[in-house]
Amino acid sequence: MKKSILAFLFILVVFGACKKDTNNKQNAEVIKEETPTQATETIYQFKVNDLYGETFDFSNLKGKKVMVVNTASECGLTPQYAELQKLYDTYKDQNFVIVGFPANNFGGQEPGTNMEIAAFCKENYGVTFPMMSKISVKGADMHEVYHFLTEKSKNGLQDSEVSWNFQKYLLNEKGELAKVIEPRTLPTDPMVVEWIETK
Repeated sequence: MKKSILAFLFILVVFGACKKDTNNKQNAEVIKEETPTQATETIYQFKVNDLYGETFDFSNLKGKKVMVVNTASECGLTPQYAELQKLYDTYKDQNFVIVGFPANNFGGQEPGTNMEIAAFCKENYGVTFPMMSKISVKGADMHEVYHFLTEKSKNGLQDSEVSWNFQKYLLNEKGELAKVIEPRTLPTDPMVVEWIETK
């Protein structure tokens, strides 16, 4: 009789342990499903050429907040160059940098060569923030930097499309996309300034 009772208790214990293990496995599977597996990229992987043909390595900007903006010399928004320079002068010593990418994607408003663009920026707006060589920011020939900025699968934040000249992409100190600012919003808008100043 004792043997029968002991055998019965043994079966209950083993069965209970197996059932518990099964529940743990189910819980583990649920947790695994809820854990994001999408790895995002950063801006630091890119090297590009500036207006003068020199290599510009984004990895040198680690620890800085960055604004990437597509620019044009013959646009109604071109006077934003003055605002961009003002913002850069104010915050360049506070771990902030602006990187401009001239692009001719909208109304043919950036027709010049790299040298012509450099001269225009310097003569008309005294631009001293880094300006890259002319690229495409949309379409079949979109530059790889803009694939990163506009595709959620790469930047981890959101999909977007560059809608016009002077669209701004804000990246945090880790090189991750943080905000997308539409073209007509001035670079010195309080929303942008607050983002720069927030530690």
